Amino acid sequence: MYTFDKQLPGMTFDAAVARTKQVLGDKGFGVLTEIDVQKTMKSKLDADMPGYVILGACNPKMAFEAVKLEPRVGAMLPCNVIVREQENGTVEVSAIDPVASMQAIENDQLHAVAGKVQAMLSDVVKAI
Repeated sequence: MYTFDKQLPGMTFDAAVARTKQVLGDKGFGVLTEIDVQKTMKSKLDADMPGYVILGACNPKMAFEAVKLEPRVGAMLPCNVIVREQENGTVEVSAIDPVASMQAIENDQLHAVAGKVQAMLSDVVKAI
């Protein structure tokens, strides 16, 4: 798998977005970007879709360490976390697995950093 996923039965979409941001902050991540995909698709394509938000999450210490080890890694940052409303109304949160996304880069030290971030993001998803 390339993501960590959790179903959030009984939680509204807006509550799930708020909870995800809160837990990210509690676990040392800042939210650098927030893309409301539902709103964007409506305005650009006049297409309707369920709630879908992409949060660009970053742990500054880990990001700094990664960029020092591999300057081009910034093209793969920040770590995206999505909150999406499924067709059945259940909300799901998914976070990228940084170990999976860094496989294309041959740098063992960077892979070690990705492993630390992997554990942190897994903890975030579990705590939501």
